[in-house]
Amino acid sequence: MKVEVKSKKGLRTILSVIVDKKNIQTKMDERLKELQKEVALKGFRPGKVPSEVIKSQFGKSIYGEVVDKILRETSSKAINEKKLKIAGQPKIDLKQFGEGKDLNYELQIDCLPSVTLKSFDKFKATSFKVKIEEKIIEEKLKEIASQNKQFEDKNDSEKAVNGDQVTFDYSATVDGNKFEGSEGKGVQLELGKDLFLKGFDEQLIGVKKSDTKILDSTLPANHPKKDLANKKTKFVCTILKVKKPKPGKIDDDFAKLMGAKDIKDLKSLIEKQISGQYSQALNSITKKEILDQIEKNHQVDLPQNLIDQEISIMTKNLKPEDKEKHKLNNEKLAKSRIKLGLLLNEYGEKNNLKVSDDEVRNEIQKQIKGMPGQEKMIFEYYQKNPNASQSLKGSLYEEKIIELIKSKINLTSKEINTKEAEKIISEFNKPNVDNDKSKTSSSTKIRSKKKLVKSNQ
Repeated sequence: MKVEVKSKKGLRTILSVIVDKKNIQTKMDERLKELQKEVALKGFRPGKVPSEVIKSQFGKSIYGEVVDKILRETSSKAINEKKLKIAGQPKIDLKQFGEGKDLNYELQIDCLPSVTLKSFDKFKATSFKVKIEEKIIEEKLKEIASQNKQFEDKNDSEKAVNGDQVTFDYSATVDGNKFEGSEGKGVQLELGKDLFLKGFDEQLIGVKKSDTKILDSTLPANHPKKDLANKKTKFVCTILKVKKPKPGKIDDDFAKLMGAKDIKDLKSLIEKQISGQYSQALNSITKKEILDQIEKNHQVDLPQNLIDQEISIMTKNLKPEDKEKHKLNNEKLAKSRIKLGLLLNEYGEKNNLKVSDDEVRNEIQKQIKGMPGQEKMIFEYYQKNPNASQSLKGSLYEEKIIELIKSKINLTSKEINTKEAEKIISEFNKPNVDNDKSKTSSSTKIRSKKKLVKSNQ
């Protein structure tokens, strides 16, 4: 194989590659021998078909298969030989090919730019620590208590009122006929929340234990069975229990019901949850402050194919008119993402930063623990989508780089209250396309708001 640099302009390099016809013939002969063991033709015993016969019948397809393999192997070797760092998929332009001829082709390569990092010592940024006021913790505690009411039985003669919990069995019909899902057992409703069917709760007001109540309602427009959507339905309900809210005490016993050790521990968990939510938003602001300085202080030539690829990813779900309308902004954002990605990656490589498979697995486990009841869904998501795990690995790598940069720059820590935090976050979230610089790579992530407690209702 002979490799020469035919031209080099900016980040684009064109290599000329020549593969000797003898090497091609050797590969052809090897493939014919393999096929002799595999091909079954009428009139010949298995494994005894002469190579000339195979070549006469399948010669063109065999040559195409062999050349395709040679192109993959030699293009990779040519790039490694010239020590090129490629950006995207190279283009192959065949100049000469055919049986009995040398294979001559050109390889058009867009290379990654050479990145020279400047010192980060003079960079400045602010990290925020939020002080969660006792009043906010108490409000959240009351909210949790309200969402996790405890109920106690009413006397058999007492009627249900708004706020009570009614347990019932039902049998439903549409036009006098039963349907799939027309029966329910032990259904619990907290009257006034209107969580079953619209107007259903108010018809249960006034029922007592052991009553039979006939209710009229309408099935929802989005009912799984289209023929039942918006159908008027008659429900025959047998009332099993009527309960009233139990006066709740927010004490150690309540805290234990919520999975905490005691009320002090529950308050601590609430504080950590609220603090974590603020920290996530404020860390994005600090990160953007750092990234803006990195981008401003570095000049990097960008391969056009990477820009086009990033724009394609960013706009794949947009209508053509929206793509055209925001064309300049999308290009600006794509260039910013690629530039920052190259700079951060260079910094990560220079500092030998790596993300192990164990770290990825641990992060997935954190996500699973943070979404109770959806463990199987998250596990299957990563199992069925290898790209999602790779994307997560990229995000963890970026986090490591940002944390290392923070340790090198002049980082001022500022303690603020929740009102100040809300103002800072609100300002940051005002419509501004540049705010997306905090996302330096296109990736699919599972985002979730972690729930502190499960409802025990």
